[in-house]
Amino acid sequence: MSALTSPDDAHQLLDVVLVERAKQGDKTAFRQLFDQHHRRVYALCFRLAGQAELAEEATQETFVRLWQKLPLFDGKSQFTTWLHSLTVNQALSCIKKHKSFWARFMPGEEAQTAAVAFDEYQGVDKLLLKLPERARIVFVLYALEGYQHDEIARRLKIAPGTSKAQYHRAKKLLQEMVS
Repeated sequence: MSALTSPDDAHQLLDVVLVERAKQGDKTAFRQLFDQHHRRVYALCFRLAGQAELAEEATQETFVRLWQKLPLFDGKSQFTTWLHSLTVNQALSCIKKHKSFWARFMPGEEAQTAAVAFDEYQGVDKLLLKLPERARIVFVLYALEGYQHDEIARRLKIAPGTSKAQYHRAKKLLQEMVS
């Protein structure tokens, strides 16, 4: 019987090999990591940002940052866990940077209503695009990604109670949209 018991085990082993090669400057190995994880990173960025252009930018910044930070990955956690955390940080940073840039040129509501829906995104993803930015981010991190309110609060630099309130607001708005 093989030591690999599932496709996930095979992917984890491949990640280990590719990460080690990429750490040594192997651009082909890094490209393979990109190809293997790009869709998942983009999906998370899209859910957090609510806009395709912003999600693409955050995805690109995530992989640039990954190339820079890869030597710091020590293998104590799974690569996918580490990449997920890096993605959330980069997406939130990108959203914040864009928000402050556009806030200088546009009145508040106009800068926040640029969300676009795509046919390939079904169900909840389409509805998430209609949520206000902060409520959407908190909802995605809590309900879809499994973060706790205290961790969300630290990442967004808000109070845990604000995180809870935004989550309940998002949940209520989603329920209204479905009704």
